[in-house]
Amino acid sequence: MDSIKAEIAAVAARAVVEEGLDFSPAKRRAAQQLGLSARQGLPDHETMEQAVRDYIAIFCPESQAQELAVLRGMALVWMERLARFQPLLGGAVWRGTATRHSDIYLQLFCEDAKIAEITLIDMGIRFAASQVTGLHGERVDALSVQIWCADFKSYVGLHLLVNDVDGIRGALHTDGQGRRWRADVKALRTLMDNGHHAST
Repeated sequence: MDSIKAEIAAVAARAVVEEGLDFSPAKRRAAQQLGLSARQGLPDHETMEQAVRDYIAIFCPESQAQELAVLRGMALVWMERLARFQPLLGGAVWRGTATRHSDIYLQLFCEDAKIAEITLIDMGIRFAASQVTGLHGERVDALSVQIWCADFKSYVGLHLLVNDVDGIRGALHTDGQGRRWRADVKALRTLMDNGHHAST
């Protein structure tokens, strides 16, 4: 691998773990901190994830494992509360690289995004609505909630991405290396029951 990209990934990984930055802004900031040109190629997603795993293994393996368990527990509670929308967990909480600074991302599936909004309103949950890129590159509604975490004594961001009901097709497929990038309730519960730290 390009040594410059590896250096960018290593610097960016610290921002991801210690500040909760997403990969893209962390990579851009790392390149800027290293005095590199804006045209410099940046490390890909897989390189970044490995750099984050390496950083965690060196600097915070025990605390990160505890924080990840808390976040997965929170995700499971919300997946069960929103079971009617066939929720799938993705991102760092599923992949095993989340820390107390990470947000929880759930993909929801329904005929109309308004149904998900009404459900939250009926539950007395305040949320902020926006639009983001969905599973298949289309724009989808995102409902963002701040939930209190007693373990962290702070709020954790929960983002509900509302996809069309047909969008669930292929959402649980594995990639060419057999890795699964999202999980349903059953898969998450199995991972937690088995005490596994990272997903596969």
